[in-house]
Amino acid sequence: MANVLKAITHDLGGLYVKRVLPHQEKKMVGPFIFFDQMGPNDFPAGQGINVRPHPHIGLSTLTYLFEGSILHRDSLGNNLEIHPGDVNWMTAGKGITHSERETLEVRANKHTINGLQCWIALPEHMAEIEPAFAHVKKHELPHLTQEGVMMRLIVGDAYGMSSPVKTYSPMFYIDIVASEGSTLSRPHPNHETAVFPTSGKIDINGTQYGAGEFVLLDDNDTDIKVIEGGRFIVLGGEKFAHTPHLHWNFVSFSKARIEQAKDDWENDRFPTVPGDDKEFIPLKK
Repeated sequence: MANVLKAITHDLGGLYVKRVLPHQEKKMVGPFIFFDQMGPNDFPAGQGINVRPHPHIGLSTLTYLFEGSILHRDSLGNNLEIHPGDVNWMTAGKGITHSERETLEVRANKHTINGLQCWIALPEHMAEIEPAFAHVKKHELPHLTQEGVMMRLIVGDAYGMSSPVKTYSPMFYIDIVASEGSTLSRPHPNHETAVFPTSGKIDINGTQYGAGEFVLLDDNDTDIKVIEGGRFIVLGGEKFAHTPHLHWNFVSFSKARIEQAKDDWENDRFPTVPGDDKEFIPLKK
């Protein structure tokens, strides 16, 4: 039967996140190796998200917002604001540095942040590719509406749709709004799959699950029944044959490569973020 992976709450300098992956019972779901729910978090004027420059290797980051905005800057020179429904996809590969902050206009007023951030492990043979970045507006993403269900495909392939975001292994990540009485089939029968309701209730094989529960489907769970209308994230992908190592912001199949990345960050060998190079997050040892 399906299994709920319980989140652990972390305080990231005033921003509260509920972290599900990595989990002691399940390190990955498909290629997804990290899953955070950011907020909902209300900030007064003068406070907000302030994640200083930090490095990554061996993964892609996916930021997807329900409310609010984040200012993304990275060592490739990208400098843009993320808004609800848009896809922010940054591939670290052999190494990238980025920061997540806010614009002056946002920080000047009371505001809210609510969204999800995931890390997607790169396959071993692609772990050292060149860094890359893509920002895709919500209207450029595939949408499907039928029988009380509206969905947006964020990344990957599902339900006959294909996202324009370049990915590196088979996966899917879907934002779904469905009415009571709707039924969703599992996107890919042979892929690891999880469902995360942000509102509403679902039924899987006779068991009900509600908002904030990260539900890992069993191999025999084929349908998701909506018993209270709401919004649901469905994600997953092809299972990795081997689980990579994860330390701080680094993902690699080689422990030696992670040690090298740690040393590179401590000794200023990662590229800097143009316009945001006065601060940094110290290495977590």
